[in-house]
Amino acid sequence: MNIRYLSLLLSFGVLANAPAAHAQKPRKSPPPANAPVQTARTELPLTAANSEVHVQALPADSTVVLLVGRERPLSNKVAFTFQQYDHALQRRNEHPLEIPDEFSFMRMCAEGTTVYALFSSGSTPGRLYVAAYNGRLGQVRTQQFETRLSREIVELKALDGRLFATVLLNDQLHVTALILDVATGQMQYISSIYEPLPTQLTFVADAATRRAEYVLSQTNGRKSRLLLKQLTDRGQLVSAEFVQAESDRSLITAQLTPPQDTAARLLMGTYSLRDANYAQGLFATNLRSTTEVGTKPPLRFYDFLRLKHFFDYLKPSRQARLRLRTERRIARSVPPLRWHYRLLLHELLPQPDGGYVLVAEVYHPHYRYNNYGSYIGPFNSLGNQYGYPGTINSRIFDGYQTTHALVCGFDRSGNLVWDNTFVVENLRRSELEEAVRLQTLPDGRLVLAYLDEHKLRYKLINRAESSPNDHEIPIQTVLSAADTDAERPIETSQADLLPWYGSRFVATGYQRVRVEHGPNREVFFLNSVVF
Repeated sequence: MNIRYLSLLLSFGVLANAPAAHAQKPRKSPPPANAPVQTARTELPLTAANSEVHVQALPADSTVVLLVGRERPLSNKVAFTFQQYDHALQRRNEHPLEIPDEFSFMRMCAEGTTVYALFSSGSTPGRLYVAAYNGRLGQVRTQQFETRLSREIVELKALDGRLFATVLLNDQLHVTALILDVATGQMQYISSIYEPLPTQLTFVADAATRRAEYVLSQTNGRKSRLLLKQLTDRGQLVSAEFVQAESDRSLITAQLTPPQDTAARLLMGTYSLRDANYAQGLFATNLRSTTEVGTKPPLRFYDFLRLKHFFDYLKPSRQARLRLRTERRIARSVPPLRWHYRLLLHELLPQPDGGYVLVAEVYHPHYRYNNYGSYIGPFNSLGNQYGYPGTINSRIFDGYQTTHALVCGFDRSGNLVWDNTFVVENLRRSELEEAVRLQTLPDGRLVLAYLDEHKLRYKLINRAESSPNDHEIPIQTVLSAADTDAERPIETSQADLLPWYGSRFVATGYQRVRVEHGPNREVFFLNSVVF
């Protein structure tokens, strides 16, 4: 049979029954050793086009609370409900929530078993609406607040039944803090927190001590320092102190250990060399370890090059060239290389040995380009905490791209003990918020993880030991091993991963699921992932 005749037979389907390589199902690669298991899944018949779902995991009672908004029939208005799911992701409670039509969801946080949802008015600037859902009592309380001056809520935390909100003001030039008392309906601006942009601000709150502590960055355009302020749960200033470097280093931003730790008061963050936009490395100090009266505790600085794993995201050959170049500069007594990294710091995580773990996501603004005219946003589209998307010279801001997550272990004195890095892929988000999640395992190891569409990517970290960065498992639509081939996700959106309780995460998002012997379905899913 000549080649031309054979091709004719193939084109008319004469050999349609012959085995073809492309008709075979691809083999599934086995999961990594000690891979997490998915013990429960719940699906809600919702689509991203006609609903919104906001998820809050509650480690305090091993439940998950959802704020579900659905479009009302024949209307563009949204009806909200609180739904609570138990440790097996079975629905326990559902409570309708009446939200006036002028309000849109902004942020959500929790304290113990109470979840707070904050909404902002689209018609009256500064008008806020708060709903508090107590899962233990099954009760919902709501309050409306007329803040007048607030424009955007940047961060939200609960302390002893009150909400502490970091607020961008209407003038778009200042940031302050606001307390909302949901029980009484009273509100107040914290007069001691009023800073000009581009101030960066972090804070920790603790109900046991009824304290909130703020870390604010201040700059004169050449150098920057940190201002620490401790307040009561009612916003009264208890103490204030400056922390600054005496050398040419500037302190960019930092995190404090929680107020309930009375034995150590650690401050850990990033520093720069002259340019406060970019981090050169990490610094740490124990604010309680003064050797003499009036003596400031020493600051310890760790250039990124001193860390064992920071540059793991680079190819080995490029790492070697970088270190060789640095060694040559040191030999010639030339100033060190200036790094151009931006870091988003997570809150410090206490460890069983009394130390703390700091996680920092290394990111950069991502842009796409077009041929249209340019527009410059209100301020700082380059990744400031309060920046707005915009375009510069036909560049359109397209979110924040994470390259890797740095994780460091410190002892109780603030000394760096070890470091490691999780190299990530396809991790971009529209707002500057945490994307890589951390959980402590029973054996003391740490797991860093995130969702990449319908894949869970993760890394197991045992202090400074090297380990694979490419572990991944699919988010299962069917938990029975016998039925996993019967369906698969074909599209996943708004995927997120939240630390839950024990060694568990809860994975969430919208999915379109292809079913082999039935109609496809669109759902919002919750999956329990156990390491």
